[in-house]
Amino acid sequence: MHTNDREQLDDVVRDAQRGDPWAMQELMRVLMPSLGRICGSIALADGDDALQETMIVVLRRLATLREPAAVRGWARSIAVREALRVARKRSRTVPLAALPEIPIAPIDATTTVAVHEVLDRLAPEQRAILVLRDAEGMSEADAAELLDVAPGTVKSRLHRAREAFARRWPS
Repeated sequence: MHTNDREQLDDVVRDAQRGDPWAMQELMRVLMPSLGRICGSIALADGDDALQETMIVVLRRLATLREPAAVRGWARSIAVREALRVARKRSRTVPLAALPEIPIAPIDATTTVAVHEVLDRLAPEQRAILVLRDAEGMSEADAAELLDVAPGTVKSRLHRAREAFARRWPS
């Protein structure tokens, strides 16, 4: 992001914190794509609900954000927590057709379907750690902070999640 873009986003955040409706709408427009990917990847078919809950929490707690430049990371941490909460609350089997698109490198449709099927059979916590580390490229330390666990816990959870994914992957 260019310096000018960051400064503009900081201004939007400050205006939204003061209650400007246009700024709140603009902030949601900027944040929704990345937060939607996180929520959809963790909460699967309930991703839209998780995203909606995330946006509500972001708007309600926006006044508590001290540094506008941190808005993306702050909102991402809310998205992970809300997606996990929704996934745990509504943990159930989801029809394949209802699964969200997961942003991954271009591959054939058969592989995409297989990935969705395997992710559907993983626990929400396993999906979360796979998304944060492997899809979002987040560091171990950052994932630990976001999930409120020790870095060693992230490492062991990631190992178990990758093993669970590999066990379920069609050979």
